[in-house]
Amino acid sequence: MDSTPPIVLVDGSSYVYRAFHALPPLTNSRGQATGAVKGVISMLRRLCKDYPQSPIAVVFDAKGKTFRDDMYALYKAHRPPMPDELRGQIEPIHEIVKAMGLPFICEPGVEADDVIGTLARQASEQGRDVVISTGDKDMAQLVDHHITLVNTMTDTVMDEAGVVDKFGVGPGLIIDFLALMGDKVDNIPGVAGVGEKTALGLLQGLGSVDQIYADLDKVADLEFRGARTMGARLAAQKDNAYLSYALATIKTDVALDQTPEQLHNSEPDRDALVDWYTRMEFRSWLEDLLQEGVATPNAPVETVEVCYDIVTEQGALDAWLERLWAADLFAFDTETTSLDYMEAQVVGVSFAIEQGEAAYVPLAHDYLGAPRQLNREAVLEQLRPLLEDEQQAKVGQNLKYDASVLANHGISLRGIRFDTMLESYVLDSTATRHDMDSLALKYLGQKTIHFEDVAGKGAKQLTFNQINVEEAGPYAAEDADITLR
Repeated sequence: MDSTPPIVLVDGSSYVYRAFHALPPLTNSRGQATGAVKGVISMLRRLCKDYPQSPIAVVFDAKGKTFRDDMYALYKAHRPPMPDELRGQIEPIHEIVKAMGLPFICEPGVEADDVIGTLARQASEQGRDVVISTGDKDMAQLVDHHITLVNTMTDTVMDEAGVVDKFGVGPGLIIDFLALMGDKVDNIPGVAGVGEKTALGLLQGLGSVDQIYADLDKVADLEFRGARTMGARLAAQKDNAYLSYALATIKTDVALDQTPEQLHNSEPDRDALVDWYTRMEFRSWLEDLLQEGVATPNAPVETVEVCYDIVTEQGALDAWLERLWAADLFAFDTETTSLDYMEAQVVGVSFAIEQGEAAYVPLAHDYLGAPRQLNREAVLEQLRPLLEDEQQAKVGQNLKYDASVLANHGISLRGIRFDTMLESYVLDSTATRHDMDSLALKYLGQKTIHFEDVAGKGAKQLTFNQINVEEAGPYAAEDADITLR
């Protein structure tokens, strides 16, 4: 028994429209539509798991007209233009497919079906099994003892027997079936007045379109409604029938640069995937990459031993201040009650001097049972000279916000040398995420503690002053530590 894994050919264009229309709308935080991207890549990720040893080639329609447009000017003429919210998702889909290391094919002058048909037939003739992943009924004409169809949305597999069960005729008569019925979606005319039942009656009774036209005088003897007058109708529309046959026929002889045996998956470009998943805000996939050991653009993944202090005693604060004054650069962050700096109250501050070493100073946690904390105004006043010193270099994430919050307390933040959020934007202004969690994953390969992890979600989400100090400390200290790194 041949153990060679099948070649998987994916009807990418079919995937795009199915994902866009079948799945609920999805946008990232900037309002960019991402639903089709998520749907297509989800299906491809599943195929990669289902066929781990197989080459998986993804084929898309190229821009511009095809030979079918030259054959029939009204081909697909009734299709509406691609919606703008889908158009903007095509490039991300293409680029992510390439970054996944999957063969990407987009051949001008023909449709994706024709490319798939050519590769599938070549492989079948060589005795190689082929799986075509599609939801397009036209592809049923390609099925043979080596070629099967897989529909990932309905989780069905269709072999030769499956084609008969679904359509009532075998793969060898699917083109004839479509030629008689026509196709409203592609504006293939067919024979007017011939629907599914009539087409089946004709094909099951006489055979192919050629056989039907060779035996038109026998049509009246067939047992379906309207059989007596159908012969004349077919005779009058013979040109349409054969035009439709030509339009519905998937080419299997396209001149391609690649042969089936040349299709190979390559190593994924993990850095590119990190970048695209960050832009699209596909967080779970980012985490998957991290678990697989992502090599990021600016640094390898490394394990850092951390030591985070929660400072509630004056002596510990004085010791940290001494170290901060002596540092060439330190990271600084505030924790507050609101993202609106106009109403935000300082709940605590955090610092980092060395990689993996940081401290959180809680100042205004006021939940029932909260531990004793240092006086907020006294601590801020003690910090004022350090924070206002132009020569004491500081780094932060979105320090404009922290500076505004401190200004509410009469402190003018000076000595800002770096702002990681602004630097991220300068490095990649097209990226959709510049938050610390995304930057940590992208540049450090580091999965951070998210705000929702300590504050909860939705209507029950806590403000920072309500969060247990023991949970708030590692979260806040990590913010400063990651920013410094």
